[in-house]
Amino acid sequence: MLDSPIREHLDTLLQAMADDKFLILTGAGISTPSGIPDYRDSDGVRRGRQPMMYQEFLAAPESRRRYWARAMLGWPRVRKARPNAAHEALATLQQRGRISALITQNVDTLHDQAGSHDVIELHGSLHRVLCLDCGQRSERDAIQQLMETQNPYLSGVDAVQAPDGDTLLDPAFEARFQVPQCPHCAGERMKPDVVFFGENVAQPTAARALAAAENAAGLLVVGSSLMAYSAFRLCRVIAERGKPLMAINLGKTRADDLLDLKIEGSCEELLPWLVEGLRR
Repeated sequence: MLDSPIREHLDTLLQAMADDKFLILTGAGISTPSGIPDYRDSDGVRRGRQPMMYQEFLAAPESRRRYWARAMLGWPRVRKARPNAAHEALATLQQRGRISALITQNVDTLHDQAGSHDVIELHGSLHRVLCLDCGQRSERDAIQQLMETQNPYLSGVDAVQAPDGDTLLDPAFEARFQVPQCPHCAGERMKPDVVFFGENVAQPTAARALAAAENAAGLLVVGSSLMAYSAFRLCRVIAERGKPLMAINLGKTRADDLLDLKIEGSCEELLPWLVEGLRR
């Protein structure tokens, strides 16, 4: 059962979305119930160590070796993750024509697996690998199989899972790691098809997201601290145009001063309620 304040906030959200199609923007908080760790705590502070920066990844083979050794051990958990009730609720809302578009900061494809379509992947997808030399893309499972074949010494090594398919791996395991080569050109500069920290969102993707915000009647943020500017700027667009800006999120967000309504509750619990309320 929902407590009274949350129920009242949810009723306000239902009224706002009853006749207008909102844009949905999701972050890591929607996928944590599926077993994928998030980057930040309830105060918006980053957990653990600094993630690898894009410039660092490009700069040296040692950096790419370190990244891929850790990522090889982290990928199975991402691949096995399955959508939860929150992903399924948003897929249902989209199928019923109750939302205008769906943007996600997540790179786990759980929205697609839940049945959502035309998802704007603001930060890309871990399920693809991009060659920086020839520009060709490969399926991550194929690259994973290649890495496991070339690095059998890591079989059975236990590493603590970190956000976005990363792991906390002892550096002693990294020195021998064989970095995968591109199946198309044999290049050695392979990267997951995601936006690294310090890297810009691809211009076509940023343009799609901006257009979605400009065309929406309002924006509902789900499970995001909005600390990444690529997401926060969409909230500013909505607020500057006087459209309703609301959020379901546990903890602080970068847009708290802009929000018209914030519901501090579990998106896995609240989004199914939203689906039922909009059915009436």
